[in-house]
This record gives sequence, C-alpha cells and structure tokens, in this order.
Amino acid sequence: MCPSTSELETLTARASGRKQALIQVLQDIQDRFHWLSPEALEHVAEALGVPLVQVYGVATFYKAFSLTPRGRHICTVCLGTACHIRGGEAVLEQFERKLGIRAGQTTPDRAYTLERVNCLGACALAPLAVVDGRYHGQMSEAKVDDALAEAAEDEKR
Repeated sequence: MCPSTSELETLTARASGRKQALIQVLQDIQDRFHWLSPEALEHVAEALGVPLVQVYGVATFYKAFSLTPRGRHICTVCLGTACHIRGGEAVLEQFERKLGIRAGQTTPDRAYTLERVNCLGACALAPLAVVDGRYHGQMSEAKVDDALAEAAEDEKR
C-alpha cells in the first residue's frame, strides 16, 4: 500500500522542520505501511528540511527499513551457529514451503515476508524463529504451522 499525501502529512506533522526526528519519522512510516516508498521519502525530506540523499542514506543504512513492500507479518529465522546446528535450516525450509516463497521475499498478497538472519542473540533458544516480534524457541518444522496460525489469529483481533 502506498501512503497518501494526507497520511504522510499526519505522520510528519509533529516533526516538521526537525531534522533530528528523521529516524523516528521513518520508523512511523515503516510501521504504518511496512515499507518506505519513494514518495514517502521525498515527503519526509521536504517536511523535515533534510536533503533527499540524506533521507535515502538513513533508509538504506538501517536494516530495519525496507525500500520494497513487506508483508503485514514478518517471519525471521535465525541461522547463526547454534540455530544452524540445531536445525534452523530445516525450519527455514518449512517456512518457505508453507508460505510459497524463499527467504528475502514477500507473499504476493503482502501478508508475509520471510527473512533469514545470522544471529538473533538468543542462542539458548536455538533454533529460533521470530514471527511479528514474538520469539519461538526450540522451533521445529512441526511448530511452523502453529507460529503462522498465531500470527493470522493476532491479525483478526
């Protein structure tokens, strides 16, 4: 979904002219639309009085920001050493099968984005998957359905 000008104005209004609010404004837009469109970046540059190249620099520097549309649900599978040894690759492959996409992709309906990371810093929980910010430790192929069902159920609430 691309943001409308009025939606962008609402999200940038309280930070207007405050260059130091750049990251917070980008986070607000990312949280609302799940990505940073070129139109959004241009609007932020104008609203905050920051050069567009600086806005793009920040948006591309931090991994938390995406310049391509992402899903409403973010599924992240850890493949750090502990997770890899304990079956993280099989968990990732199960997510790929269930969602019909590969790591780094988003489902066509923009419901899910699947990511792989090198470490989530919770090795004692290996293998680990995070779905919508909720940690699922000692993850297995069999538990993937439950994690996805939980995300879908949370969306209904």
